[in-house]
Amino acid sequence: MKVLNFGSLNVDYVYQVDHIMLPGETQSSTQRNVFAGGKGLNQSVALAKAGLPTYHAGQVGNDADGEMLLQVLKRNGVDCSLVNRIDGPCGHTFIQVDKDAQNCILLFGGANRCIDAVYRKEVFSHFSAGDVIVLQNEINDLDQVIDEAYEKGMMIVLNPSPFDAYLDRCDWNKIDVFFINEVEGAQISGKETAEDILAWFREHHPKALVVLTLGGAGSCCMKDGQVYRQEVIPVTAVDTTAAGDTFTGFFMRAYLGGQTIPEALALAARASSVTVSRPGAAESIPAMAELDG
Repeated sequence: MKVLNFGSLNVDYVYQVDHIMLPGETQSSTQRNVFAGGKGLNQSVALAKAGLPTYHAGQVGNDADGEMLLQVLKRNGVDCSLVNRIDGPCGHTFIQVDKDAQNCILLFGGANRCIDAVYRKEVFSHFSAGDVIVLQNEINDLDQVIDEAYEKGMMIVLNPSPFDAYLDRCDWNKIDVFFINEVEGAQISGKETAEDILAWFREHHPKALVVLTLGGAGSCCMKDGQVYRQEVIPVTAVDTTAAGDTFTGFFMRAYLGGQTIPEALALAARASSVTVSRPGAAESIPAMAELDG
């Protein structure tokens, strides 16, 4: 079994602020850092650090930023032989992190939004039935990627973030595993509580495994109609940027390794608690050895 993450690669410009900016407001930042990021890159790093054989597919610019992103993948054990380099800018984000470690993200797609059919065909030629594909909504033609993965017989894992109208083009009946947070769950279902969000998924996508993260309230997972819950592990939060991506990677490691849902939730919670206690995105994700110690 191989794990393919077909997703975004971004340069993150992270600004420390007193509070998230309001419309029309000017505010001084106390610090700026530059990190490798993107939900795709973060999840690839998390999957690889958790111990899964992870291949990344996606695009970067043919410049120093692109090389930096590739080096981060390689340094963290991700196979990036399928990553394509093109002329044009990399995807990048401007991230505000406030004094309570909450964040606000402005995203520019760049190379992530220039993926074509020729490249997709080349990527999928390396995978077959039984392999796993992890997806987010930060690349173009996501609906076609889902369709091609389904035709291959791959297990399809989707984090529908950022949530927007483009996701309406995707056939969600082809998704095996959903990872969503409480905001995305409300946007998708029109419901507010975790119970109602999971009930909506039970009605509309009964065959899918659904993992719902709830911030300080922990997380829950629904499989075959049964709901499992996990409490949050209390830590002093520094930056929550890659917490959800870490949760995805470590949950999948345990789940694909044959562990129970409660075991997978517990491992993911432990890994995420480490991530939020450190600054940055990919750099903040722990290795499996740190959790075993």
